[in-house]
Amino acid sequence: MDSKTYTYEGADATVTWDKARCIHFEACVHGLPDAFDTSRRRWIDPDQAEPDELLAVIQRCPTGALHLRLPDGSDPEPTPSEARVAVAADGPLYVSGEVTLRTADGEVLLHDTRVALCRCGLSKNKPLCDNSHLGVFADPGSLDDVGTVLDEAEAAGPALPVTLRPNGPVSILTPVTVVGADGTAVTKPKASFCRCGHSKNKPFCDGSHREAGFQAP
Repeated sequence: MDSKTYTYEGADATVTWDKARCIHFEACVHGLPDAFDTSRRRWIDPDQAEPDELLAVIQRCPTGALHLRLPDGSDPEPTPSEARVAVAADGPLYVSGEVTLRTADGEVLLHDTRVALCRCGLSKNKPLCDNSHLGVFADPGSLDDVGTVLDEAEAAGPALPVTLRPNGPVSILTPVTVVGADGTAVTKPKASFCRCGHSKNKPFCDGSHREAGFQAP
């Protein structure tokens, strides 16, 4: 899992950008074009907006590529109140909450509030999305056979431990709200998500990774 982080310091805020996690969602350039201008050599200029404006736009970046630091070194971004997995049509899983990405052995790979996970099986930066799905992966992101769901009183909390199964799915063993591309939402007590691209019950795993020979340690 690669990381290539650049730091852009301003008088009242510092923005960091992890190029390896960026998939050009473009919430930043559309939200604050003066602060995020790709025509400049240093494309991020924090002094072109107030810190609260920067924070509002950075929180719309679903990959976690962008983060904000204040002069005292703190990160003002609040943790989402609910653990969520949003399924993008023909694209990744956008995971948000108090996300801890870890191996099956318990090694923590990443802790963040926003992560984009590959579900096409083609990313060269697994488990993160790197846009390898573009033009080759097709799935509407609908929720069909969702299995067991919780009632409305059993909402998902913010904690979202995400475990990568070797050569297999993304496993979440705590309550999580899953949102389809059409906005349909269900809260499940646990869920396993396909990351090989072959499941016939996308976005959920159906064991197809075994027959497909999917390799992702």
